[in-house]
Amino acid sequence: MDIHSLIDEVIAREGGYSDHPADRGGATNWGITHTVARANGYAGDMRALPRATAVAIYRRLYWDQPGYAFVAETAPSVAAELFDTAVNMGVGTTTGFLQRALNALNRNQRDYPDLTLDRAIGARTLSALRAFRALRGKSGEVVLLKAIEAMQGERYIALAESRPANEAFLYGWLANRIG
Repeated sequence: MDIHSLIDEVIAREGGYSDHPADRGGATNWGITHTVARANGYAGDMRALPRATAVAIYRRLYWDQPGYAFVAETAPSVAAELFDTAVNMGVGTTTGFLQRALNALNRNQRDYPDLTLDRAIGARTLSALRAFRALRGKSGEVVLLKAIEAMQGERYIALAESRPANEAFLYGWLANRIG
């Protein structure tokens, strides 16, 4: 799956304009929050945010800048999950999930060295991913996805537990973002 399809899926899932009172992100359109839109140069009414602007923001912030295109060269399904999770949880958290999972799956560093949890895709993270994929194959990619989604699911539960207003979103997060 290419980035254009991934963005189309996110936009279809996120829908158009929303300003839910329990959402700390405030007004959103196409899933892009007011704060993110402003930080990326959009100054208009959020109801009128052009879809093309949202697409450009998704591509730049949640695919190109974090380096998920490089992940896609080795593990396309993992890159797709990272993109989707980053849109909802942020790039640093999401990349941290990948690094934690790779560390936990390296058999006490027999397969490749532990990664520093710097929450950034760099040469060492990509090297570990390539080593993992070479050793474990396609089935390893499935297991890596499960590990990432397990951490994502746990974080959603914790968010709902720590802020009861987030319970308004928990069902949708679990239904649409996990598995």
